[in-house]
Parts: sequence; C-alpha cells; structure tokens
Amino acid sequence: MKTNLLKVIVLLALTSAFVQAQRRTPPDPAQMVQHRVDFLTKQLSLNPQQQQQATSIFTEAANGAKSFHDQMHTAHQNLQAAVEKNDTAAIEQNSNTIGNLTAQMMAAHAKADAAFYATLNPEQQSKMKEMEAHHGRGMHGMPRHGGPPPGAFFHKQ
Repeated sequence: MKTNLLKVIVLLALTSAFVQAQRRTPPDPAQMVQHRVDFLTKQLSLNPQQQQQATSIFTEAANGAKSFHDQMHTAHQNLQAAVEKNDTAAIEQNSNTIGNLTAQMMAAHAKADAAFYATLNPEQQSKMKEMEAHHGRGMHGMPRHGGPPPGAFFHKQ
C-alpha cells in the first residue's frame, strides 16, 4: 500500500513538473537579441559602441523576420491542406513558396551577420571565425551542411 502511494506521489510530482515546463513562455525577440548580444559581448569582448550596434542590427533583423515567419506558417498550412486534397499543383506552388521564403530568411540573417561582422576588429573577427568552426555553424546559425535544422520552419498550431 505504501509503495503504491509513493508511486502515485512520484508520478504526480513528475506530471506537475512537466506541466510547469510546458507553460513557460518563450523569450520575445527583444530578449533573444539581448541574450545574443550578451553572449557575443562575453565571447568577443565587445565595447559599448559595438554592443549598441549589434543590438540595433539584430533587433532590425528580428523585426523583419516576423513577416517571414508568418508567411512561412501560412505556406506550411496551405501545403498541408494541399497534401490532404492531393492537389499536386498547390503542393508545387506552396513548396516553391516555402523554398523562396527560406532563401529570403537565410539572406536576411546573413546580411545582419555581415553588418555585425563589419563592426568587429580583426582580432574579434578571428575569434568569431573560431567560434563558427568550433560549433559547425555559420554566423547566421544554420548548419554548414546547407539547411535549417529539421523542423526549424514548420510551425504547427
């Protein structure tokens, strides 16, 4: 009896912890930018002017990304609907839309990274290259093998 009661208590505790973890709100774009700037400041010893420039560059990029993400979400919903209807023309059209949006998002990220990289001195640029090589990712956060991580742009709701 005590063993069963203990099992139930442990199960309830684990379930409660899981539910709490699910309720956490993801960081907003401003928090993500601040986190990135803080990380880069620590890793590259950014001066206050570079921190301000990085914040402006990455905030502008984050604001522009919202539109891409909204369009991507719609395109994925439309693609799913086309699959369910076996509408090959719509599948083709939405797949092309997703490809074009992915390319635009990659270009926007790369442009922001290029603008940030230009603010760095040669020593910082060298450190940045080392960080990229060590983590196997480009500055824009995408794997070097040529694409986003699996599921990165698929938003189900």
